Amino acid sequence: MTTIRLPTADPQGTVLGAAPDLAESAGAYRATGGYDATTAPDELLAHLAASGLRGRGGAGFPAAVKLRSVRDRGGAPVVVANGEEGEPGSVKDRWLLRARPHLVLDGLARTAAITGAVRGFVYLSDPVAAGSVRRALVEHPPPLPVEVVETDHTYVAGEETAVVRRIDGGPALPTAKPPRPFEQGVGGAPTLVSNVETLARIALMAARPDLGRAIALTTLVTLSGDRTTPLLTEVPYGTPLRALATELGIPDATGALMGGLFGGLVGTDALDLPLEPDALTAAGTALGCGAIRFLSPGSCPVATAADAAARLAAESAHQCGVCVTGTGAVGNALRALAAGTAGPDTADSLHRWSQGLPGRGACGLLDASAGIAGSLLRAFPRLVPSHLAAPCPLCAAPPDGRRLTVTVPQVAAGTTSPAPVSPTALPLPALKGTP
Repeated sequence: MTTIRLPTADPQGTVLGAAPDLAESAGAYRATGGYDATTAPDELLAHLAASGLRGRGGAGFPAAVKLRSVRDRGGAPVVVANGEEGEPGSVKDRWLLRARPHLVLDGLARTAAITGAVRGFVYLSDPVAAGSVRRALVEHPPPLPVEVVETDHTYVAGEETAVVRRIDGGPALPTAKPPRPFEQGVGGAPTLVSNVETLARIALMAARPDLGRAIALTTLVTLSGDRTTPLLTEVPYGTPLRALATELGIPDATGALMGGLFGGLVGTDALDLPLEPDALTAAGTALGCGAIRFLSPGSCPVATAADAAARLAAESAHQCGVCVTGTGAVGNALRALAAGTAGPDTADSLHRWSQGLPGRGACGLLDASAGIAGSLLRAFPRLVPSHLAAPCPLCAAPPDGRRLTVTVPQVAAGTTSPAPVSPTALPLPALKGTP
């Protein structure tokens, strides 16, 4: 089960809202200021630029810059709410579409107004979320045609060129770049592909421009670890990683797997870093989608790396030969290392792959695999030699990428959120969830 912990800020300025275990109706959303059209498109764009809002899909690109790039292309743009989260440790997007679809649709309509878009799409693979979005579209029809497009759940299906390809009727597989979607996307039109949390924050900022900086500088995170209950919560940038580990119940964490699988492994010293995109990038890791898996003293980073590499190798789209070969090689090496059967050249091979593979595939999957290899060597340099010398008792179980999966918190269907509550300075109790 996954729990949700409410932030201590004003619920009207948070994505989690006042009742994250309830499906929010159109009426309840309007009662909190949702769908209020008083903030004009140009005014909202200025607020987004001033606030510094970044995308929450993984790359962290400035939202205002992305919106302008589509708007300035002219023509008849398309906007897409991307809710396909391929990272196994993340649940925020599926929860958001299940619990607060109106917040996402409001954000989608506002990006359409800014860019001049004439069509919209909600792209996802979760059937429960798809039903929630379709009900929301009936409850409150948007100002432009919006279609729900479902796809199979894979690691690469949420990559923006894969999103465009699937909406256009093809497979959800990445394509060569350029052109990028903002240049030529769905049906050849300039296309904004925006993560659903990004859209939710745009809608929040339209309703509460006075909270713009706070809205832009907080983020949803999915926290998990061995023998702990995963946690979805909303925290401000700058929160120390160690504080998040303590919140999860692992105060003595020995490291973490960052950004889902894309940020790689970090050691104990990195837990003093702030949860802030630039600081994490400077330290050689990444916030990515906000999924963080903390390592407990009773776990081995080699086993975690082997699990991650196995997941990535299994998720290869088999479009690029170098990806199939590269992810397979990294996965096999880490599997052998965890099993105590690796050869003496394993460390050299992992280092070579970590340097030579990034940038050679059509998407980021190969980069993530190479990053896992390189980060293990950097963060835990003594572990590879020790695993070559003798089998590790903590790595006894064979690699299984499914162990990294986190379930979506429970959202009660057919209910409405209560009226907003007053801000509180005290943490609110966790809410129990189920897959």
